[in-house]
Amino acid sequence: MIRPRLSLPRTAARLATLAAATAGLLLAVVAPANAAVPSGRYVALGDSYTAGPLIPTQTDLNCLRSNRNYPSLVAAASGSSSFADVSCSGATTDDILYGGDGQLGINVPPQLNSVTPNTALVTVQIGGNDIGFSGIISDCAQASVSSPLGSPCKDRFTAGGTDQLRARIAATVPKVTTVLRSVTQAAPGARVVVLGYPAILPDSGYGCWPVVPIAYQDVPYLRGVEKALNTMLADTAAANGASYADVYTPSIGRDACKGSGTRWVEGLVPQNAAAPFHPNARGEQGMADALRAHLS
Repeated sequence: MIRPRLSLPRTAARLATLAAATAGLLLAVVAPANAAVPSGRYVALGDSYTAGPLIPTQTDLNCLRSNRNYPSLVAAASGSSSFADVSCSGATTDDILYGGDGQLGINVPPQLNSVTPNTALVTVQIGGNDIGFSGIISDCAQASVSSPLGSPCKDRFTAGGTDQLRARIAATVPKVTTVLRSVTQAAPGARVVVLGYPAILPDSGYGCWPVVPIAYQDVPYLRGVEKALNTMLADTAAANGASYADVYTPSIGRDACKGSGTRWVEGLVPQNAAAPFHPNARGEQGMADALRAHLS
């Protein structure tokens, strides 16, 4: 969801070597006997919460994509006859439809190009970057320093009586709608599943400032924003012939405030291999399990 900016190798030769050394690797997992994941072609579309930035092993440094992200785990478990993971860190709905630049400034084709008429399953996890969640987290973290017990972030985004973040969510509905309709047009027989986002902050209470630097009174506000985003994704999926896989509920109690051995999402200073405020390998496995349960 959030576009991380990281210090990466600078030469094309080193990037090519790293990518070639890791490309094509998948983590083997065992599928339950009742797994009903379509075994035909599977295409994964999405942003960094799908891609898995900084989770070993990174197979695409321009998109910061891991071979231990949830699409790779699901594809390996289901024995998909063909698998295309074109998720990319920093992606928006426009990147799915029209393409754009990746983390290294290298052009990335439209993710939609990988959806072919014979595709059996398409997963879509998008919308966080459309509402600017990276900037929201950054702004709210900075604001918390001056008022850790207050609600400086909420005060800013609701000034004048209008909740700017809820307005951004509403404005994203037609964009997600266009993505889903385009997917269905490209693969009329595919099963299309929209995934929400896992819990970043605790599902109750006031967080854990300064470990996760969000002011106490801002935690309920931002929690509500994430839930509103997930509700929008669920409603938009239902309105466009897709289903919705809830990854928030199974992530409750596994937010960034929990211990390093429990959390699915890392905080500002990750203790597991992952980008800040992004899922770690445990989180990707949790989302894979939720998706497989949804498909069964």
